[in-house]
Amino acid sequence: MIFVTVGTHEQQFNRLVEYMDRWAGSHDEEVVIQTGFSTYEPTHCRCQKLYPYGEMIKNVDDARIVITHGGPSSFIMPLQMGKIPIVVPRNHEFDEHVNNHQIDFCRKVAERQGNIIVVEQIDKLGITLERYEEIVKKMSSGLTSNNERFCAEFSKIMDELVR
Repeated sequence: MIFVTVGTHEQQFNRLVEYMDRWAGSHDEEVVIQTGFSTYEPTHCRCQKLYPYGEMIKNVDDARIVITHGGPSSFIMPLQMGKIPIVVPRNHEFDEHVNNHQIDFCRKVAERQGNIIVVEQIDKLGITLERYEEIVKKMSSGLTSNNERFCAEFSKIMDELVR
């Protein structure tokens, strides 16, 4: 299952909702979309304007792939659950937000943290979905968890103290 969330921002994100609905119409994988204030009505996906927080967590947990808009609250949850999200930032040009801060912010997070897959051009989303596992595998080799680093450093200190 692919779970898509566009957040709760009061502007539409029809570009992402419509793309994923059309994608779902030509693929066998289930797509669930939290459509927010989008006006496009999906016909190939299970969707709801807003999900209660518990259902959002369940959808993220159940999803093979999570796609979010560029709001940090939306992409941090999948990261906390051990998933690498595909992030499609809202674009002012399409009346999806008041400016392009999501684009700028997502670029910086991807550059500095290396833990999200940013797709700015919607026509690139399909190939990203097809290559998702390959992309994540390449990313994962360079990512380390703070917990793992802490435990490794702590073990080193303990070993030195015991000697």
